[in-house]
Amino acid sequence: MTQELVSLTIIMAVAAVSPIVAQLIPGRFIPQTVLLLAAGAALGPYGLGIIEVNDAVKLLNELGMAFLFLLAGYEIDPKRLAGHQGKVGLLTWGITLGLAWLVVTFLPFFTKQGINGVATVIALTTTALGTLMPILKERNLEGTPIGDAIISYGTWGELGPILAMAILLSTRTGWQTMLVLGAFLAICLLCAMLPTKALRTGHRLYRFLTENANTSSQTLMRLTTFLLIFLVTISALFELDAVLGAFAAGFILRYIIPDGSKSLEMKLEGVGYGFLIPVFFVVSGAAINVRAVASRPALLVAFIVMLMLIRAVPVYVALSLDKRENPLSSHHRVTVALYCTTALPIIVAVTSLAVKVGTMQSDTASTLVAAGAITVFLMPLLGSITYQVADVHPVTAVREIAHTPSDWQTIVREHAQVRALLHHQDRLKRLAETLDALEAHGHGDEHRAELVKRARREIDRQLKELGLNPQLTTQLPHNYRYPKNYCHNYCHHCCHHCCRHCCRHSCYCPKSHCHNCCHRCCHHYSFHLIMRLSHLVITCHPSVTHSPL
Repeated sequence: MTQELVSLTIIMAVAAVSPIVAQLIPGRFIPQTVLLLAAGAALGPYGLGIIEVNDAVKLLNELGMAFLFLLAGYEIDPKRLAGHQGKVGLLTWGITLGLAWLVVTFLPFFTKQGINGVATVIALTTTALGTLMPILKERNLEGTPIGDAIISYGTWGELGPILAMAILLSTRTGWQTMLVLGAFLAICLLCAMLPTKALRTGHRLYRFLTENANTSSQTLMRLTTFLLIFLVTISALFELDAVLGAFAAGFILRYIIPDGSKSLEMKLEGVGYGFLIPVFFVVSGAAINVRAVASRPALLVAFIVMLMLIRAVPVYVALSLDKRENPLSSHHRVTVALYCTTALPIIVAVTSLAVKVGTMQSDTASTLVAAGAITVFLMPLLGSITYQVADVHPVTAVREIAHTPSDWQTIVREHAQVRALLHHQDRLKRLAETLDALEAHGHGDEHRAELVKRARREIDRQLKELGLNPQLTTQLPHNYRYPKNYCHNYCHHCCHHCCRHCCRHSCYCPKSHCHNCCHRCCHHYSFHLIMRLSHLVITCHPSVTHSPL
């Protein structure tokens, strides 16, 4: 028992220190998950040997993985899966699965490495949605078009491999596997329907649970934990992977409470991210044989490259073709594709299962897990860079600087301001959507009415910061990308120095007039600025009719 406690103490010390270290790193570009994995690899049996992965630690590791996938399943909106974007995400994952099978089967390199099995195919199609969610929250991407696209495509990148593991890696025959999955599905449906019916009918048990949810009884938390452990146990009894049961528990929980419960979410995240999930990542890192990975660098690099080609490229192509739901810029599509290539928990699960049934060597599994760990660091980093760069319009900035090198500081500052304003606008849009939801569901609720007032005050404040009159508008237009006063200020700045007689007596700003002025006077602001602002409605003066550029 003493050794178990020592190992757990060291693991929790790593968990406690990692957020501090991540905060101290300039730019905070290394996620905490990467630090946990690296610490586990350094302190584990294949490193310094300080952490011993015994039975007690293994149990906590399984519970940590279960909580991670519970939270991942809870983040999935069933309506999102059934909607247009969810269907496109499913089709994309299917194409990814086909490409992975072709590459693993027919590429000589993988055949020589001895990893031409189904486990490798599944590993190449994964998206670590559970790992991505805290990263998206840290980087304020949750609720943005980028974040929504990542969740939509990442959902099937996690759900698809989980189902594929249950079907393709089973030791049973085909009909036995389908029978077991059918029985498991029936149990899940029963777990979902009974609480939902109690909720709708206002059953006494439901009232008891809600009334005692925040007392020492913690009824909802206990019931959720029971649901998780029950489905994980059922998965084990049916000889299915625990990941399937944990994910199903999260999905069922979201079905029962579609609007969510902030109180329950905070408690689950407190137990998960505060205790069990860090244990899972540290132990996953401890399972990496650093020497084995170092002896096969070609496999490590090849697997990461294949992940990008097989997973990222189809997501990018799908986003490019599906412009009806995803009018994202090229940079932002790259960002989504890179984030969706983040893959670790499923790789840990699938390689562990493959090693257990004897279809994969432990050294190969260590290399694939190490590759998955690198993607947790590399892909969000690259995605963050492309996301930050996209709204700055670097190509335009370079062209402007090349034309007028002496103004490079001004050009860089103005492009940075544009990005800041866009970020500001995205936050404002989310606030406006929250306000609409509050107003739709808050009739007769005093607390909700107070929230509406606070939301309105915050929106008014941010509108004023953007130079917009709160009396004339309550939120930004759907296609709004640049502040309305930005073009006017830009044109005024240009005209004030170049053609003062034209600007002083007119607040009218048609496209041809503005373009001709800019083209003659300051070429580096001309065409690209007009193209970026051409879709806006310009408010030059209250007395002037709004006129599009």
